[in-house]
Amino acid sequence: MTIQKPALLQLLPFSIPEAGDRLRAHFDVIEAWTSPDRETAISGRENDILAMTTSALTTTPAALIDRMPNLRAICSFGVGYDSIDVKHAQQKGIQVSNTPDILNDCVADIAFGLLLAAARRLGHGDRYVRDGLWGGDTAFPLGVRASGKKLGIVGLGRIGAAIARRASGFDMDVRYHNRNPRPDSSLVYEPSLRDLARWSDFLVIATVGGPSTRHMINKEVLEALGPKGIIVNIARGSVIDEAALVDALVAGRLGGAGLDVYEDEPRVPDALKALDNVVLVPHIASATAETRRAMAELVLKNVEAFATQGTVLTAVPPL
Repeated sequence: MTIQKPALLQLLPFSIPEAGDRLRAHFDVIEAWTSPDRETAISGRENDILAMTTSALTTTPAALIDRMPNLRAICSFGVGYDSIDVKHAQQKGIQVSNTPDILNDCVADIAFGLLLAAARRLGHGDRYVRDGLWGGDTAFPLGVRASGKKLGIVGLGRIGAAIARRASGFDMDVRYHNRNPRPDSSLVYEPSLRDLARWSDFLVIATVGGPSTRHMINKEVLEALGPKGIIVNIARGSVIDEAALVDALVAGRLGGAGLDVYEDEPRVPDALKALDNVVLVPHIASATAETRRAMAELVLKNVEAFATQGTVLTAVPPL
């Protein structure tokens, strides 16, 4: 007699070749990413679904969660979970997991890459050479030094701490802003975000996304950073008031920016694309083969732990 497996709703594919077999070992997998839309994929299977795989960038709202009355686990690919209604899920007794720690180093690396690229105008320099301007009448502008400068970090979590460690190799003076000071850190805590921006030469955004941090980097903070300051964002696009950022850069009230994330991805304001003091990359902070494989592996391990033990390994704390 064939035993009916519970269903798992898979909202996105995995890069690990064996992922499908590992998921199917425990679940009847509904590959929603191959269907025209979620409604089509779920239709008629709502009561069968016990688990779901999603991602930090895949919208997982309360309305979707409520479609599946027997859902008990949501396993997400990514460290952030502002795209998932975690509080609603937890209130319904649904476990939610993410993939913390694995991507810390790669995200910190890209933060410093953006910082250096913006400071030394690397993107501009690349275009300058490709366009055949080197050796012509158009002089390439001077950049600014990064070594020995003042670095402000907004959000001293795991990734923020990794960024601070890298800053020590550049002999930078580092301060940070959090909701509360970290007793385990020897870095100087700045309770005022505006004061931190005013002090900083570079301001790196590494805080969580979501409603609690939406537009915390506003016009006042950007102007405090000033015409010589450079901002780097590897957190979420929603943390910065993008319209205010564009205005400050165009008007020369902000010195430059290195951006991995945007308010309305994948749409990026044309005004940003036109600026030579801005470096733009397509949300690739964790996009290395090693890190993406490790993230996928942890999602699969969370699914397998839930299937065999009833508990995910890296549960998001109660909100």
